[in-house]
Amino acid sequence: MADTAWVFTMEPVLETRGAEFSLWPVAPAESFGYLPLTGRLTPDEVGLAVMLIAYCNEYDVDDEEAPPRPVDPIGLFLYGLVTREYVFVPGGLRVVDTSTGLTLTPGCCTGVEDWRNWFLVFDGDSFVGGHDPADAAERHGDVVRLTLDADKADSPFFDVPVDQLRELLTQAERDLVDFHALATDWLRRQLPEQTDAVSAALHRALDLR
Repeated sequence: MADTAWVFTMEPVLETRGAEFSLWPVAPAESFGYLPLTGRLTPDEVGLAVMLIAYCNEYDVDDEEAPPRPVDPIGLFLYGLVTREYVFVPGGLRVVDTSTGLTLTPGCCTGVEDWRNWFLVFDGDSFVGGHDPADAAERHGDVVRLTLDADKADSPFFDVPVDQLRELLTQAERDLVDFHALATDWLRRQLPEQTDAVSAALHRALDLR
């Protein structure tokens, strides 16, 4: 297969779910869809992203040194997000071969917070991200083979040149940085009292440096 004519895209995506929500404006979302985390989102899409990330970290914090739970609805909803050291962001990196339409999507139970694991592939390690589908990446010489569902023997796959994959990861990091900056601006306007804590939590969750 010749790779010179191939065109690939990669973007960090957040898994969405449909839910009623009224604490701040959010964009409509479908269940089991994906929202790209970039600097190009509308304010309501940013609100949706913050809501979904907070929702996935809403359960009780099991830490005796954790601050007391707030009583106001917004503070209570954000409590897990701003208190936990490890924040789960369901989703991951979505890669598309635009020449064929083949798309590698994050599997269930994977998170954007683990996106740097992709760099391990350059050193010869392979990984399988989640399940249903079990997306996988493995280096083969000068290319990295992306398998859409490693649980299926006849799964489609496509190969990305190593140098191009490095460039794609660099762009994905820029997208996350831009999303974090956009979300912080949104927080200053929408949730000024929560800005510092939520912005710091998102920074940890997106594994930014």
